[in-house]
Amino acid sequence: MGRKAGGLYINPKKLGGVIKPCMMEMTSFLNCLALNKQNDDKCMRQKELLVTCTQAQKGKPKNGAQTINYHLHRLGRDKFK
Repeated sequence: MGRKAGGLYINPKKLGGVIKPCMMEMTSFLNCLALNKQNDDKCMRQKELLVTCTQAQKGKPKNGAQTINYHLHRLGRDKFK
């Protein structure tokens, strides 16, 4: 069963298996900002961990079958056959 947020239908089964890289680093950085009244000078360690994690993710290839361009190309190809 899904949930509705306003007029938007959310299927929680599809979101459950999604890999969320750097989620722990982002959460710790945002918690640090919340505790220090948005002063990021006191959160340099968490910020460095987040930057390191995002830099490590930069080189990883994406799955082409799940991008919007793939689906648009596929729909356009079927239209002109």
